Amino acid sequence: MKITKSLFVAFLLGVFAFACSNNTAGNNSPSAIPTPKVVGSPVYDDEVAVFETDYGSFKIALYTDAAPLHVENFKKLIREKFYDGLGFHRVLSDFMIQGGDPLTRDGGNRARWGVGDPNQPTVPAEFSTRPFVRGTVGAAHKNNLPNSSTSQFFICLRPNPDWDGKYTVFGEVTQGLNNVQIISNVPTDQRTEKVKELPVIKRAYLEKRQQ
Repeated sequence: MKITKSLFVAFLLGVFAFACSNNTAGNNSPSAIPTPKVVGSPVYDDEVAVFETDYGSFKIALYTDAAPLHVENFKKLIREKFYDGLGFHRVLSDFMIQGGDPLTRDGGNRARWGVGDPNQPTVPAEFSTRPFVRGTVGAAHKNNLPNSSTSQFFICLRPNPDWDGKYTVFGEVTQGLNNVQIISNVPTDQRTEKVKELPVIKRAYLEKRQQ
């Protein structure tokens, strides 16, 4: 599916807009956007995240150098089995997928998909110089509120330099990116980019990273 420039811009403006919890104007104003941390070659966590979905599995290697707080939060949620039963509610063909909203559990109310739970704890932004390329895993946050990330994340299927230094990069898909691409191509409501039938995360767990 080809995207016109206007639709692409609309998508950028809407894809990360979801409700966030316990945020104040002081620590979440646009002026609070942090300077991106300079990082070199990735330093990986000793565990990888494995996601089993309706469309196959994929593995995520986690960047402890670029985003230690997001990695810690992501692993905590996985250990608590938070992601089991959630889904990828918003996709754009061969571009990206977004999931991890607790309001998608067991299907939920599709009108609320992407809004998020306002009671979820937030994670401060950890912007870095690591670029958004094919396979990059980023933390979603509410528009203009960089410290509002919770559990929602997105996976890129092509480079997106416009996002560099504006969203937290905390990992990369190292196996199963073809399955992520398949998820990106499920039928959607073209008006909202929400999927017509939710691709479900059957199980998420951690395993030792192979050196």
